[in-house]
Amino acid sequence: MDRIQHKCIDIRGVKLHVAEIGTGPRVVVFIHGFPEAWYSWRHQMLTLAAAGYRTIAPDLRGYGLSEPHPEPEKASFNDFVEDTLTILDYFHIDKAFLIGKDFGSWPAYLLSILHPERISGIVSLGVPFFVPKPNRYQGLPEGFYIFRWKEPGRAEVDFGRFDVKTVWRRIYILFSRSEIPIADQNKEIMDMVDQSSPPPPWLTIEDLANYAMLYQKSGFDSPMRVPYYKLKHEDFTVNNPKVEVPVLLIMGGKDYFIKFPGIEDYITSGGSEQVYG
Repeated sequence: MDRIQHKCIDIRGVKLHVAEIGTGPRVVVFIHGFPEAWYSWRHQMLTLAAAGYRTIAPDLRGYGLSEPHPEPEKASFNDFVEDTLTILDYFHIDKAFLIGKDFGSWPAYLLSILHPERISGIVSLGVPFFVPKPNRYQGLPEGFYIFRWKEPGRAEVDFGRFDVKTVWRRIYILFSRSEIPIADQNKEIMDMVDQSSPPPPWLTIEDLANYAMLYQKSGFDSPMRVPYYKLKHEDFTVNNPKVEVPVLLIMGGKDYFIKFPGIEDYITSGGSEQVYG
C-alpha cells in the first residue's frame, strides 16, 4: 500500500485528497460510499495497477482528508458528479471506467447519463440504477436508519455519545448484517450494536484504525450531509434517464438493500433493463 501516491488538488473551490497508482491510457476512477473513503479501494487499486490500469480514488468532498463544501446547506449529489468530471479534466483524462459502491454508484450513473462520451463503463457494487421516487421507502417503520438520519440533529446527538472509532465500528457492523437497520422506538441507531458485538471477520484492527483516523479529520456531519440529510427526489431533474454505457452490477445475496421495498422485484423482474441502454 505504500506504493499508492497521495496528493491534494484544487477542485471547484475545495481541496480534494486523491490516491493514485498505475500508469497508462486505461483509467479507473473509484467512488466510495458511506462510511468510507479512498482506503476502501486500496486492494482493487493495487490489483488493477498491476494489470496495467491507472487508478484514482478520491475522498469525496467532506469525507476523509478532503475539505467539506464551503456552503454545507448547498451540498448535493451534483457536487460529486461535477467533482469527478473535474478530476478527469485535472488529470487530462478523456475517458475512464467508474467503479462505485453504495451511494458512490449514483455519481457514476449520473455522470454516464450527462457525459456518456467521458465514461467507458461502470461497475456498481450493491446499487442498480433507478429513478428516485418520493415514496420509495414507504412502508418501512419510523426506526428505519435513513428516516432517523434525515431528522435534523438526531444523528449528531446519537453519534455524540461515542468517540469516532466506536461510531464508525458500529455503523460498519450494522451495514455488514443481512437485516435492514431498524431501531426500536425507544432506541437510537447506535444502540443496535453493543460493544461486545464483533466486527465482520474481514475488518482488521489496522483497517478500523485507518478509517477512524480519516473520520477523525472529517467527522460525520459533513459526510452524512450527502447522502442522508440532502437526499431528495426533487434534486433529480433528468427526464427519461437511461444509462447507455456498459454496466456490471454486483449484488450480494445477503445484502439488506435487496430487502428495501421493490428492489428485489425490480432486479429480478427485468425492471432495471428499462433504464439501461
